Amino acid sequence: MKILYNNFFLIVTLILLCACSTQRDLFVGYTNSQIDYSGRIDSSKIKGVDLYWSGTSIKLNFEGKSISALFKDETGDNYYNVMIDNDSLSIFRPDTTKQYYQFASKLPEGKHTVEIFKRTEWNRGKSSFYGFHIQGHSKVLPKSLPQKKKIEFYGNSITAGYAVEDTSGRDIPDSTYTNNYLSYAAITARHYNAKYQCICKSGIGMTISWFPLIMPEMYDRLIPTDENSKWDFSLYNPDIVVINIFQNDSWLVNMPGSNEFKKRLGSTVPNDDYFIKSYQQFVENIRKHYPKSKIICILGSMDATKEGSKWVSYIKEAVANLNDNRIYTHFIPYKETSGHPSVKEQEEIAESLIQFIDKNIDW
Repeated sequence: MKILYNNFFLIVTLILLCACSTQRDLFVGYTNSQIDYSGRIDSSKIKGVDLYWSGTSIKLNFEGKSISALFKDETGDNYYNVMIDNDSLSIFRPDTTKQYYQFASKLPEGKHTVEIFKRTEWNRGKSSFYGFHIQGHSKVLPKSLPQKKKIEFYGNSITAGYAVEDTSGRDIPDSTYTNNYLSYAAITARHYNAKYQCICKSGIGMTISWFPLIMPEMYDRLIPTDENSKWDFSLYNPDIVVINIFQNDSWLVNMPGSNEFKKRLGSTVPNDDYFIKSYQQFVENIRKHYPKSKIICILGSMDATKEGSKWVSYIKEAVANLNDNRIYTHFIPYKETSGHPSVKEQEEIAESLIQFIDKNIDW
């Protein structure tokens, strides 16, 4: 009788332990090695990581019934795409108060994946991520196998996906319409299943911008607003670097009365050699950081690539001067519509770039 009682007690205990384990909550802190971060993410804080750049992302494989993330935003004006199991997509806007946001519930048993992708640009302020909360059969699974290819983009509003979802054609300056996930850059990266990194800002130029910062001053920063915060280029070695700059320069050189013109260019438009050398110097800086990368200097698809554009010729001459057979040029035809590229036009840019890569680069 005593043996039966002990066996009964053991069985009940095991059942209770199993029940407790399936109901337990699991907090996955931001330092967990199975969290897969992409992009320039600032991890220097004691608690949490900060996201600034377009296209930065956070990914986790897990088992559980539901998953939430602990976030806080600096301005409340950043938007993220949330993908569950690489399929369902929702838009997430973190508040200025640190809190949990539930991304999925009532998930079936088995492996799941959550990915959080930053749609908006760094001028909307930073977002801070602290970790995930998983409920029900909670388990962290190993990262997916590393992506074999790596690609990096330097660009302006076209690369950022500015106003890509503004169907009015008015280029409304509202972050709800900006979506880097639908930019040609992100589309190209996904096509090749490549690790993706994007350094971009709407309005930025190579020699002059619509604001007091140009790409040669921004490209090497970890925190885009801090000139003393430098990115460690050894952390990411792309197979391909794509540069799409000069669209804003092409407009701003015709505005001699603007403050940025006076600050950057003085009282008169510099000669052609100035723009050629400025572009050439930037590409040389990229080459110093990435001795083995293939570099594609593109332009388009806005009016800087109109027929006869001198900005196309500037890039061609700068690249010719570098005499480097791993540096290429590719020009996207002018889209001949007003405003920034639409979703369809971004897809057309991506298609053009993908065709060029397939034809010219073995990676």
